Amino acid sequence: MTDTAARGPAVLEPAPQPELGSPISPPGPAPFPDMVWVPGGTYRMGSDHHYPEEAPAHRVTVDGFWMDRYPVMNESFARFVEEAGHVTFAEVPPNAADYPGARADMLYAGSLVFRKPLVRVSLRDASRWWTFMRGAQWRHPYGPQSTIRGLERYPVVHVAYRDAEAFATWAGKELPTEAEWERAARGGLDGAAYAWGDELTPHGRHMANTWQGEFPWKNARADGFDGTSPVDAFAPNGYGLYDMIGNVWEWTSDWYRPQHPAEREKACCIPTNPRGAREERSYDPCQPEGRIPRKVLKGGSHLCAPNYCRRYRPAARFPEPIDTSTCHVGFRCIVRTSGPDSVDQ
Repeated sequence: MTDTAARGPAVLEPAPQPELGSPISPPGPAPFPDMVWVPGGTYRMGSDHHYPEEAPAHRVTVDGFWMDRYPVMNESFARFVEEAGHVTFAEVPPNAADYPGARADMLYAGSLVFRKPLVRVSLRDASRWWTFMRGAQWRHPYGPQSTIRGLERYPVVHVAYRDAEAFATWAGKELPTEAEWERAARGGLDGAAYAWGDELTPHGRHMANTWQGEFPWKNARADGFDGTSPVDAFAPNGYGLYDMIGNVWEWTSDWYRPQHPAEREKACCIPTNPRGAREERSYDPCQPEGRIPRKVLKGGSHLCAPNYCRRYRPAARFPEPIDTSTCHVGFRCIVRTSGPDSVDQ
């Protein structure tokens, strides 16, 4: 892979608007530029029709909050690194004590990079398209010879959870909970499969940067992109938020649990501002050994494909180890008008 990305035509027409009436007015001016108001309310979180970890669909209530209009971009992250002197997780060689049994020659600074195979490969072996690459980090997204020159308005990648959290603190913001993130991604279209309705490509129009073709070796690039894309390349959702689906996965502050809690029978008991699992309960059931705690990722990425990972939906979720950074994971921040309840669902 090179450090350049195919550019497609910007598609900036607004997405279908919510069918829930006029959005609740914000409580005042935005606390920072390029933040939009996500009105509070009750919605159905999760899905009973896709992957098992998204079930069961259940009602939750969240308070209104401000959210970054775009994922954090390379230009913003560069200012943070310069002003705060932050060194990302991918730039620090792993400590051997944290990885007992690891080969000494593998304990080098780097990050996970996607490399497209030349031929069809088994979908059961992710090592055929993922490689832990020495020197890969946010400044060098595809390896040490690549740069972010010309990619200033692309989402920053190769950020581990602690990097996203550090940026949020520096910016005077926070990372969203899973419930907040999903509320925002739905854009008021409660119950729709996608952030823009129930069709993946309405009238043949691509609404997000995802994979078209047979993953991982053939990408038709019908949406105009092979790798990541500028944060404003596709239409915003009903709340005016860009890139909530596809392009890069986004960190949330919630610890992962394998399934959602069951629906509460009484309306009076619907959780308000729910949080995820406790850290000690956070694990991926597919990786029972060496349980590195995992946070919830949301939104899917440009590597999500119909034949492999149909997670380009608001309900989709993925357990990401907190010690991992990759070329398709980024984040965005929020500002709350009131703090979330510390509720373990």
